[in-house]
Amino acid sequence: MKRLLPFLYWPRFTRDTVRDDVVAGVTVALVAIPQSLAYAQLAGVPSQYGLYAAFIPSIVGVLFGSSAILSTGPVAMTSLLTAASISALVPQGSEQFYAYVTLLALLSGLFQLGFGLARAGLLLSLVSHPVLMGFVNAAALIIAMAQLPGLFGISVRQSEHLLADTWDVITRLGTLHEMSLAFGVTAIAMFVAFRKYAPRLPGMLITIGILIVVSHVAGFADHGGSVVGRIPAGFPGLGVPAFGWSSIAALVPAAFAVALISFMEAASSCKLIAIKTRVRWDENQELVGQGLAKIAAAFCQSIPVSGSFSRSALNLASDARTGLSSLVSAACVLVTLLFFTPLLYDLPKSVLAAAIMLAVVGLIDITAFRRAWLASRQDGLAAIATFVATLVFAPNIQNGLLTGIIISLAAILYGQMRPKIEVIGAPVAGSEPECPATLASALRRKVGALRFDASLYFANVSYFENAVLALARSNPDIRYIVIIASGINHLDASGVEILRNLAEYLRQSGITLVLTDVKKHVQGVIERTGLIATLGAENMYATADEATEKLRGRDEGI
Repeated sequence: MKRLLPFLYWPRFTRDTVRDDVVAGVTVALVAIPQSLAYAQLAGVPSQYGLYAAFIPSIVGVLFGSSAILSTGPVAMTSLLTAASISALVPQGSEQFYAYVTLLALLSGLFQLGFGLARAGLLLSLVSHPVLMGFVNAAALIIAMAQLPGLFGISVRQSEHLLADTWDVITRLGTLHEMSLAFGVTAIAMFVAFRKYAPRLPGMLITIGILIVVSHVAGFADHGGSVVGRIPAGFPGLGVPAFGWSSIAALVPAAFAVALISFMEAASSCKLIAIKTRVRWDENQELVGQGLAKIAAAFCQSIPVSGSFSRSALNLASDARTGLSSLVSAACVLVTLLFFTPLLYDLPKSVLAAAIMLAVVGLIDITAFRRAWLASRQDGLAAIATFVATLVFAPNIQNGLLTGIIISLAAILYGQMRPKIEVIGAPVAGSEPECPATLASALRRKVGALRFDASLYFANVSYFENAVLALARSNPDIRYIVIIASGINHLDASGVEILRNLAEYLRQSGITLVLTDVKKHVQGVIERTGLIATLGAENMYATADEATEKLRGRDEGI
């Protein structure tokens, strides 16, 4: 029942919690309404799509998700992915574009719902933190660059390369619309001032309200400025998204990318909320909630939604206790849709562009590349490669994410194929690693040893074989090779065969293969496969010290 109807398990309402939730809901709505308009512009759809996304989908998301404080609705990253994915298929602004937007919401929602029902939340860990940081930093720059035409009031034709479009805008700065730029710069200055000097006030809403009045009085639209225009008032229309098999096939890769990235964003908010409130969240239940929210968005002419980090943090800072805060916020959006949309007519689009640019500044974290590089060169390269690929492929930024995933998985596979091997007793450069005392005294005479710190399976058996044979060749007097197997956690069929072949080959050369520190489950594999008969039970010991003592009893030269 908790999985089907998680909202039934919200904390019990009291006078204090209701009061706090109502205040938090209104506070979040004051930010969500202008953000919804801005993110609709970022997604390339009419403004009402953003308001619709902040209404019904936000209700569905909070009712069926695992975190009652998470604020679901339109967000910058998902909006960018929506516009970038669909503009590569059909012209932006066309009816087919809008139909694809709702279909993308449906498909990405079905992906998330399927992952959640299959309890496959852990599969989303395929995106490593360095890859995600590389993608987010690049996407933030792309979002900012995509707003330059709106900020400068320049009309440009979108091509398949965002970098070329940005250069086109720069070369046409001589034709910019001065009033649009003035409104945009003023909006940025006011946003920053409110954030610095009056952070508790709804600075975005106040700024937009003031600039709407100024735009109307100054006749901004009459002077060639681009405004939001008429927003249809009333409840969003409900309907089944139009689809065909060809359109579904074209959108499936983008839908998977939207499902993946949007949930990563929602999950980061849920983790923060869980730490602050000490209330556990369930990643699979949240996948169900976010998936249903996207499906609801598809049926009410909206854009794909996600959990908003900024609005969720505001919800948390406003002392929200239950999902009632999100219901109150959705009610405020509904009131706006019913009664206040005419007031938004004169809102300059350059102001929305400024709001988007300022919102994504917080996503840029250049130090993440340095931290990834210091942790591991592979992580650093994966982050940088993802960043560069995302910029190069823009507006098809999902290809940048795919590039990062492939590189990180390839790095993992390469590391598994060449794991750490500590050779003890071979003439190698540098100091020798620590080893048991009795074994150390026997090294470089008739005993060689190595420690293999990885599972022994098909991907690295050749590397292991080469290391053992190199150790055998390093000393012509060697009679025993001791494998310290304390790091071998898994042994597959390929590993069994390579040990069998090595034992037989070395025996023909007068060398005995000895295993020590074998873990219990690996020992079980050796016994079940009959490998113990080839190795010889007398050549398997609990520790390296025990092996050395026993070998000394068998060979006085040790």
